[in-house]
Amino acid sequence: MNLKDYAAHDALGLAQLVKNKEVTAEELLDCALQVSEALNGDLNAIVRSMETEARAAIAAGVPAGPFEGVPFLLKDLTQSYAGVPTDCGSRFFKGWTRDFDSEMVARWKRAGAVIFAKTNTPEGGSSGSTEPVANGPTHNPWKLGYSPGGSSGGSASGVAAGIAPAGHANDGGGSIRIPASACGLVGLKPSRGRTPNGPDFGELWNGIAVEHVVTRTVRDCAALLDATAGPGVGEPYYAPPPARPFLDEVGADPGTLRIGISTKAPTGTAVDADCVRAAEETAKLLEDLGHAVEPAAPSFDVETMFDGWTKIFQANEAWAFDGYAEATGTAPSSENTEANNLHLLEEGRKLSGADLVQAISDVHASTRDFARFFEDYDIWLTPTLGTAPPPHGHLFADDDAEVFFERLMEFIPFTPIFNCTGNPAITLPLSWNAEGLPIGVHFGGRMAEEATLFRLAAQLEEARPWRNRHPVTSVWSL
Repeated sequence: MNLKDYAAHDALGLAQLVKNKEVTAEELLDCALQVSEALNGDLNAIVRSMETEARAAIAAGVPAGPFEGVPFLLKDLTQSYAGVPTDCGSRFFKGWTRDFDSEMVARWKRAGAVIFAKTNTPEGGSSGSTEPVANGPTHNPWKLGYSPGGSSGGSASGVAAGIAPAGHANDGGGSIRIPASACGLVGLKPSRGRTPNGPDFGELWNGIAVEHVVTRTVRDCAALLDATAGPGVGEPYYAPPPARPFLDEVGADPGTLRIGISTKAPTGTAVDADCVRAAEETAKLLEDLGHAVEPAAPSFDVETMFDGWTKIFQANEAWAFDGYAEATGTAPSSENTEANNLHLLEEGRKLSGADLVQAISDVHASTRDFARFFEDYDIWLTPTLGTAPPPHGHLFADDDAEVFFERLMEFIPFTPIFNCTGNPAITLPLSWNAEGLPIGVHFGGRMAEEATLFRLAAQLEEARPWRNRHPVTSVWSL
């Protein structure tokens, strides 16, 4: 198999080739490694090769699951691969190794995926751009020197460039959807509790963070959720099961949906004209497809929600850093921790248990108001981001923390809302700006109704296909 044939298939397509014995898992791994070797020097998407582990997994026999033999990227954050360090994009956490697979990793393996590399992430996952001091910046394959988003920027850069058809991502404030938007990919944040966190955690960020993937096609996104959805042993809560497999929703008629569109940031920050244009053009396309679209937005206390989200963010970062410090005897400092995380750590330490409970309560209260929107509408349509992907340095986290967080919230005025509410949301690559950078469009749905999002996403993928648009730095340019 040549490299362009490899990249022409999505994950399900590659798995079908393996099942048909037209290609072997070893040949697919060889392709992934060749593309990585050719491109990663420019992209810095991959920070740890796992070729040894991947070849051992193939030699042991890859399960005949839906992704049999498909190369897969693992983000270097939260998820454990037994015996392999999880450095979390950090000097402080470097070498953190567990002796078990996380449930998500075990499920990807059972589905047949072959994990062959770990991808770059901002330190502790606490930035919307992937520029950690520990590993250096990851580049956007559409324009080198620009951010791929974060915190799953390494996975998104690698998938967009064709190193692998899919990669792990997680999302506590938009970290699936931000890099998917920035790199021209499909990125779904599932409903709260849809995918497991065990045995590492009961919940992440008090239920705000969730695990899934970034992909190039809607069907891969759906099938990978089928492979991982459902509670693990002892999960504290989980989303209600779907009526049928999510893959069955891809190509199903979405019916006539009532869609509310808003291009104004709920936080009051400015939204870039290209982001507004992308959402408005999508609204026109949706009307042409028969949907009812009108200006509308949820009504909720934005300041209370974002303040609660911020405090939960701060408290959980303090817990993570202080817990690791206690376990290792190494204290976080400016020598091993970036300025934004030192700020989060300082602020988190100030919060009492009662403060955290109040923050969670405030988020839940504003969520109830938000949810009323979906009594009248099926979808809330917005831009995914407030601006196009910025150049490196704009969101560099080891700088003035106040400036960093101000710029971060201008970049991500929409995505954290769905982490707070727990509702599913998906970004789709439906537009590009004059500089050739992707501009994602964001669709939020009712709690636990990923099915509606998959139906609509597949309809849009067919109406305005993106599979033949390729980054400048990618397998297609080799």
